[in-house]
Amino acid sequence: MSAPGATAAARGAAIVIVGAGVFGLTAALELRRRGHAVTIVEPGPVPHPLAASTDVTKVVRADYGADALYAELGLRAIEGWRAWNAAWGETVFHETGVLFMSRAPLAPGGYEYESVRVLASLGHAVERLDADAIAARFPAWTPGLHVDGYYTPAGGWVASGRAIERLVAEAWEAGVRLRFDEAVVDVLFEGGRVTGVLTAEAERVEGDLTIVAAGAWTPRLLPHVAPMLRVVGQPVLRFAAPSTADLRPPRFPVWGADLANTGWYGFPTLDDGTLKIAHHGRGVVTDPAGPREVPGDAEPRFREFLRAALPVLADAPVAARRLCLYCDTLDGDFWIDHDPERPGLMIAAGGSGHAFKFAPVLGALVADAAEGAPHPRFAWRAAGEAREAARSDA
Repeated sequence: MSAPGATAAARGAAIVIVGAGVFGLTAALELRRRGHAVTIVEPGPVPHPLAASTDVTKVVRADYGADALYAELGLRAIEGWRAWNAAWGETVFHETGVLFMSRAPLAPGGYEYESVRVLASLGHAVERLDADAIAARFPAWTPGLHVDGYYTPAGGWVASGRAIERLVAEAWEAGVRLRFDEAVVDVLFEGGRVTGVLTAEAERVEGDLTIVAAGAWTPRLLPHVAPMLRVVGQPVLRFAAPSTADLRPPRFPVWGADLANTGWYGFPTLDDGTLKIAHHGRGVVTDPAGPREVPGDAEPRFREFLRAALPVLADAPVAARRLCLYCDTLDGDFWIDHDPERPGLMIAAGGSGHAFKFAPVLGALVADAAEGAPHPRFAWRAAGEAREAARSDA
């Protein structure tokens, strides 16, 4: 059931979606397939250079600690990425496998231990690794620093900016109306319900249902959800990597280095010679309209990690840096439901730094909610503080 007071979208409804990121585009495609008339309004070009969806790489994994729901969705999404590769005729999803390591033996309740347990229960291939196996198979890492871990061959990374381009092309071919370079400044509230949006050019874009899928800009456009959604910036650095097979698959897949405790994760060297490392942690509360400056203490923190864990990269030059904005919910779960106090309005946001990997299954989650059947975990709620299993407090 949808939120009390909400009105489910009837078949053939006119739906306005604000935002052409991963939530907005996948929702538009699924809703269009279900017979709805869909318009996307986006303030910039797509992929938008400031959107969280726009980047060179995003992790694709099903490893979610004890959280079986996300693990199951992750496995379904991996199948979806494989299908998109086949349909698009290009490798957007690079299935390098995923390596997770721990500085202490795996123990019940820990992220890696629970991930192994849940994935194995779902029939997912998982290979446990001790310190010697990690050193032998993945030689770039400091021997003995990580004493336990596992490797799973399913998963890897996706060229996220390219994936957005392909989704835009599919939306166009499906008949979604794409209105790019049109900023939305307000929602229209008339006759006791939301009837659409107002653009910066004072143009009204109206529909039976308005879905705000604006990522980090969602609480800015809808101030009443600010207590439930907060924006934090996470530093991302790309290094000019030494030319060595030790930093490319199979010796160097997508990885997490004691992730839930340290926040460090990263990718193999790309074809352009750069290697991306990022931090999945508390982040810095920020304003999406403000400067996108990586904090001054970020690079020293990265260097400290590299000296201890990946000495081959300790002195590698920084090729690019970026502040990636998360739209966090308080409990780390997505927020996909009708607004119970504003009929005609729905939110599809709250990616909390881990949404992109689910692109192949996100659209159905949003469309189901639009039609009155939100997923219970992602529905409108009074959410308390929690965090996604892989998210570090560092």
